[in-house]
Parts: sequence; structure tokens; C-alpha cells
Amino acid sequence: MSSQYQLSRIMRPDDANIVGNVHGGTILKMIEEAGCIIGTRHCNTQSGDRCVAALARVERTDFLHPMFIGEVAHVSAEISYTSKHSVEVQVNVLSENILTGAKKVTNKAALWYVPFSIKNMDKIIDVPPIEYSSPEVEEEGKKRYESQKMERFETKERNGELINPVSIPDRHMKEPYTVGFSQSSLIHLVGPSDCTLLGFVHGGVTMKLMDEVAGIVAVRHCKTNIVTASVDAINFHRKIMKGCVITVSGRMTFTSNKSMEIEVFVDADPLVEAEQGKFRAVTAFFTYISLDKENRPLPVPTLKLEGEDEQKRFEEGKVRYLQNKAKRLAEKERQQ
Repeated sequence: MSSQYQLSRIMRPDDANIVGNVHGGTILKMIEEAGCIIGTRHCNTQSGDRCVAALARVERTDFLHPMFIGEVAHVSAEISYTSKHSVEVQVNVLSENILTGAKKVTNKAALWYVPFSIKNMDKIIDVPPIEYSSPEVEEEGKKRYESQKMERFETKERNGELINPVSIPDRHMKEPYTVGFSQSSLIHLVGPSDCTLLGFVHGGVTMKLMDEVAGIVAVRHCKTNIVTASVDAINFHRKIMKGCVITVSGRMTFTSNKSMEIEVFVDADPLVEAEQGKFRAVTAFFTYISLDKENRPLPVPTLKLEGEDEQKRFEEGKVRYLQNKAKRLAEKERQQ
């Protein structure tokens, strides 16, 4: 059984913004589709219950180069580690200009999946092991598994805060460049086309909606063309079922000279099983940059802070910004 999979498709106008840059959410959705296919295939290579791989986490994802309408996206996925109940999938995205033949790596991502039984969606299936090229490769995979497991737990601990949707009249009363002015929400009824065979939402569908909301926040703040620069780890805390109403909310947390960090939450409200109550399903931080008409970075307006909570979130965002900047510089030095 092959541990690799590739999907390709041409980017069309409805995949991109008004100036032709492909939405980050479109790329994230394709990444998740490839990961789900290979993860589900692998977990069904053994006898026993048939299952579907559900997305549990996406590690930090950088958008290395923009993709444009008319280019072909090649998404390659490979299983890199398996624990008893989870699968790690590494995904690379390549853009191809079919007119010139030029190719660029635009994204690299790592995703974690958990297989659920089709007969009993509360039952997690054991994952078939894979063969590693060396004990060192297996040990590195184990370290990544333990690290993401700990980070998911820590994120879940601070997961109770709800964001109240901001209405248009309220926004008109807010001062530009404040958190309240750009804060945005999207409400979506989960339908059959959004879901897996087991009736819960595809992770890629959720990520695409998250990117749309974060993009609206970014545009409202800087009033220019924007593109997704990176996404910090996306944690899927609970499954969202068909028939739920989800509220995707985004707010600006930090701005540097050339980037904006936006915190995005997904809250799910079951309509049929209302006794379950509303719950926080997904969380992530998206980073955007502002571009001029020639796709060159523009300065970002400074975020105006109001209150201790916004100041605290800004300082936390600054720490993440500096840490990620240091990692990028270290990676650049290693490649030289």
C-alpha cells in the first residue's frame, strides 16, 4: 500500500480574491483533502471496522509564495508517522505556471488525523504502523507526536472565551484601527456537502471559512489587498456535526510593521441536539501581509489598543511574532 498521494487542479477565479491571488483557505482546503484521503486509505488497510480519518491538528503552515488564477496546484501528501491512534501526514504544495513551465513550492504542512469507526463514530480505531527508513526517523516522529499532544492540551485549557458577533451599526461607532472596528464574524449552517461519510465537517471546509473571516478582518484594518502569510497551529478540539450552526469569529491581536496577526475561533451550536449547548470547536492564529498593486509588501497601520485584555493579547502576539521570526532566520541560516 502506497504511503503517498497527489492531487492537482487548476486555480479558477472563484478560488482567488479580486486581484487574482489565490485564497489561503483554498490552499488549506486542498491540503486537508489530500491528507484526509491518504490518512483514511492507510487506516483501512487492516481488517476490522471501516473508518474515516478526522483532522485533529494542523501544525504551523507558511505560505512561501503566492499562487494565482490559471496556475496548477500540485498537492503531495505522505504519511510520516503513526502512533496507536493517530497519523501524521506531511504535505507539500507546488504551483505550476502552465504557460511558462515555472514551478514554485508554495506551502509545506504537517497534519494529524484520528480514525473514527463508521459503525460507531465515538470509537477510535487503532492505526496500522508504517515502516521507517531508520530508528532515528521514527524517534523524531515520536518527538513531534508528543510535542503536538502537549500543545493541543495546553490550547484546550484556555479555550472557554466566547466572542460576541459585532453588528454593522456597532462597527460604525468604533474608531478605525481598533480591535472592535475590524472584528468580524461569519455564521454558517453545516450541510451534507460540508461533511464526511460520518456526518462531521471536513477540516478543510472549516479552515477555508476561518481564512475568509481572518481575511475580512485584515482588509477592514488596512483597506488594501491582503494575502495569507502563515497560519499557526490549528487545533480541532471537538467534531462539528451536520446540522450545526457555526459562528466563525476573528479579531486582530497584533500588528508589526508589515504583518497582522488575527485570532480565529469556531463555535458550534447544535440545532437538533440543543441540550449539548454551544461549544468551542477550533482555534488558530492567522498572519496576513498587506500588498500594493505590484504585490509588494506595504506598511501595516498600528493597532490601537483599548483596555488591559487587548494589551495582554498584543504582548502575547508580539512574543509569537518574535519567536517565529527567529525560527525563520535560523532556518534560512541552515539552508545557506
